[in-house]
Amino acid sequence: MALNPQYDAIGKGFVQQYYTLFDDPAQRPTLANMYNVETSFMTFEGVQLQGAVKIMEKLNSLTFQKITRLVTSVDSQPMFDGGVLINVLGRLQTDEDQPHAYFQTFVLKPIGNSFYVEHDMFRLALHDV
Repeated sequence: MALNPQYDAIGKGFVQQYYTLFDDPAQRPTLANMYNVETSFMTFEGVQLQGAVKIMEKLNSLTFQKITRLVTSVDSQPMFDGGVLINVLGRLQTDEDQPHAYFQTFVLKPIGNSFYVEHDMFRLALHDV
């Protein structure tokens, strides 16, 4: 399979759609459709999860009610299997907590005329020394 020439638009469009769903508690459960039942992986703050069920259990266990997000940059690269590697840098604030910078990396894997999230890594940029 060849490199996808639309990788940048795909990356930016995906990030916008993903965070629109994630940031709305009523729509967050629909993120399950973006992950593969068996082969998707997520690392969330150092905790590794595999499969859409485990990933959604983690996302649904998050207790905040309100999230404010600022996406600073979305950098994408094409992959040789037609997929897209996406790195997001941003800042978020949940409920009344202090805002924190975060990094999130996605690997989108092609499936038919669409993509699913094969890998998802999220980390707040906290420096505990």
